Amino acid sequence: MSQEVPSTGSGNDSSGNTHSLSSSVYLRFKEVFGDATSRRYGPRKRRTREPVVESEAYGRGRDPKGIADVMTAMTSELGWATPLAKSDLLLAWKEIAGADTAEHSFPVDVTDSVLTVQCDSTAWATQLRHMRTMIMTRIAQSYPDAGIETVRFQAPHAPSWKKGSRSIPGRGPRDTYG
Repeated sequence: MSQEVPSTGSGNDSSGNTHSLSSSVYLRFKEVFGDATSRRYGPRKRRTREPVVESEAYGRGRDPKGIADVMTAMTSELGWATPLAKSDLLLAWKEIAGADTAEHSFPVDVTDSVLTVQCDSTAWATQLRHMRTMIMTRIAQSYPDAGIETVRFQAPHAPSWKKGSRSIPGRGPRDTYG
């Protein structure tokens, strides 16, 4: 199914015969893009760049980085700084609150920038509420990445008799006026 197309001048061979449409398209592509053996865009120029200092084998500033610097950069890049600071805060409660205070209280959780601390008694919870400013100052100085905005001290809960397998619902509110 080849059609004979009159040549446009560049498609003539030496005898003046006309080429088929496919041959003329091929010759046009060859003229525009070059043949398969030629380079596509002419001779390739080498890029000349200034040498980067970091690519030199024994150049200045090529000392290996310390593991602490690498780990700090990695934790900040991956967004681990805040969770790690919160866990460090929970582990270092004894240094933050003091040895005596830490014997009677322990951190439970950090949720929404609130540190929750469980105390042994209501007296210790009250005492720690009075010490809140000092504890918050130590946390802000030692663990600024933790993002703690406030501390909540919980007193121990009294035993509840409303739980268990043999518990039944009460009679509900009654008339107390008589």
